[in-house]
Amino acid sequence: MPSRLLRTPLTWVVVAVLAVGAAAGLYWFRPWALVTDTEVHERLTAVEEITPAPTTSASTASPATATRAAPTLVSRGEFVSHEHDTRGSARIVRTAGDRYRLELAGLDTSNGPDLQVWLTDQPVRTGPSGWRVFDDGRHVALGPLKGNRGDQAYEIPAGTDLTGLTSVAIWCQRFAVSFGAAPLTPAG
Repeated sequence: MPSRLLRTPLTWVVVAVLAVGAAAGLYWFRPWALVTDTEVHERLTAVEEITPAPTTSASTASPATATRAAPTLVSRGEFVSHEHDTRGSARIVRTAGDRYRLELAGLDTSNGPDLQVWLTDQPVRTGPSGWRVFDDGRHVALGPLKGNRGDQAYEIPAGTDLTGLTSVAIWCQRFAVSFGAAPLTPAG
């Protein structure tokens, strides 16, 4: 009986459809990504929180000038887990050249397919109600997540209006879901 079944064309069509379906499923879901890690150890900006000192007549530079030359912390926040456990912190830093960059420190999340780093205008909510909100409003895509563990930095495109961008999300583009997000609170 089995040898007769293997000789029918319908059996080979079914086998081919199942093979193509299995290959497409593996490509789409990438299950091995959940058990592999990519570690990144980029250098983060050294930022000091400086409170302006009173100026004296002997001072050659005003506190505003001194602060402007050094990198400054604009905002920061801690990650909240969404679809996957996520830990670490995020911060936006204004560099000495008046450029902005997002820095992720001590990030620890799951690996996944098509993970992106987004600045968004959506509030960070805990629980499943917060998993799918980040593509509902304004967002700025900063690029693919470089690694699911470690320290990494992303340049914010020149001319980006940061007004109202109050959170950062690790966004899975393929499944339209947040792995984790951090609310960004102004520094100071």
